[in-house]
Amino acid sequence: MALTASNLTFSYGLAGAPPALNGGENRASAGTQKNRPSVFPQSTSVFRDFNAEFPRGVATAVTGPNGSGKTTLARLLVGILRPRSGEVYIDGKPVRGMTLTEVGGQIGYVMQDTGRQIFKTTVADEMMFGLRNIGVERGDAAKLSDEYLELFGLSDRKGDFPFAMSTGERQRLVLAAVLAMKPSYLALDEPTASLDPGRRRVLGRYLSDIIARDGVGVVLISHDKKFVADYADRAIELAPEGER
Repeated sequence: MALTASNLTFSYGLAGAPPALNGGENRASAGTQKNRPSVFPQSTSVFRDFNAEFPRGVATAVTGPNGSGKTTLARLLVGILRPRSGEVYIDGKPVRGMTLTEVGGQIGYVMQDTGRQIFKTTVADEMMFGLRNIGVERGDAAKLSDEYLELFGLSDRKGDFPFAMSTGERQRLVLAAVLAMKPSYLALDEPTASLDPGRRRVLGRYLSDIIARDGVGVVLISHDKKFVADYADRAIELAPEGER
């Protein structure tokens, strides 16, 4: 079983897509990547015929410089962005036919800007929302919430307003809320960016545990070379803009 990207083509600047962030296009197959000049003069082509597989039970790092398409790839995998052509499959089933809620029940996604992922007014409500949304009974949801808040050192912050917390605390809250839902896959976009070394080790050990115990597939988008070296099993490197 795997999370699979098959022949993805995606461009910014078409059909109301967000403005271009960089130029060129990425072409990848079997975990390697080359870049070619854009063939869409009115848009920015990010991926063309991109193929990659993210197996269950494996942590796959996606690395590369800013602007190489890492965050765009994560958003394509979780269905926030839709490709011009090609498909993303979760264990053989196309994401294209699923709602975001259905995808979210299988792929836990932590955005690079976690502030955009928080919308409840207390830490406790933020934790409970995702769990209740996927059908976890209230009592079980409360137990899971407590367990993961403790794991990330937030047990005493249940009544706090998330946007009054530090960036690092919000990062930990989103990680706790996503991990508590026990998804089959995780897409983590710069998950260590606001964590201190101790919390990075906690996260790394937890990822290793759920990969070994539950066969979770992890897509780890990161500039943190040490974290990638310590906890990723394989890596896909997206080429820098200068090599396109």
